[in-house]
Amino acid sequence: MGFERNRLVTSTTPPKPLDMVDSARMLSFDDERWNHLKGGYKTPFDPRPSLRKLESQQDTATAWQELWEDLHHQGDVGDASYASIPELVRIHRKGSAADWNLYAMVAMIELARTESRNPEVPEWLRDDYFRSIQELAQMGTKDILSADKSETKRAILSVIAIAKGLRTHGKFLVNIFRGRVVGNGAMMSEMPCSQQLYSR
Repeated sequence: MGFERNRLVTSTTPPKPLDMVDSARMLSFDDERWNHLKGGYKTPFDPRPSLRKLESQQDTATAWQELWEDLHHQGDVGDASYASIPELVRIHRKGSAADWNLYAMVAMIELARTESRNPEVPEWLRDDYFRSIQELAQMGTKDILSADKSETKRAILSVIAIAKGLRTHGKFLVNIFRGRVVGNGAMMSEMPCSQQLYSR
């Protein structure tokens, strides 16, 4: 059981090429299950308003701040954290630029998943969740070539490492930037402005 939790479980269906990945949503924004999901504080959190901001490219700094504050809290995640991953990848698939927040958040949530105090991915979400991480890793192999900030490159590499089963390597890369994220999603004091975390 412990061994299984530390693996990135993938669907038994052979992976499709990046341009063939099914873009259909498993959980539509109208699904009432969003109303019952919990975030990193283990309390109800609906990430849809923040996800809509990212999708419309409106007030994205605030959107990332909201997601950091509620999806990952000092190593704790919930089913709202897992459900947000396919949506974040879907939004990125539509053509948004490589973003440190996206890759760092996916890596930190997936690594936190195997911690004993965090829940398993719900059965109805498993295929979509694990497929999305694999897809993001594929996109990362292209995004890293255009990334110009070292933080973004490390975050991309962490997702690629995790997707290829190199969790220890992924955790090492995550620990480099983990110090920049504190429990409430704000930036550490050495940074000039907390907004830099969300606007990379």
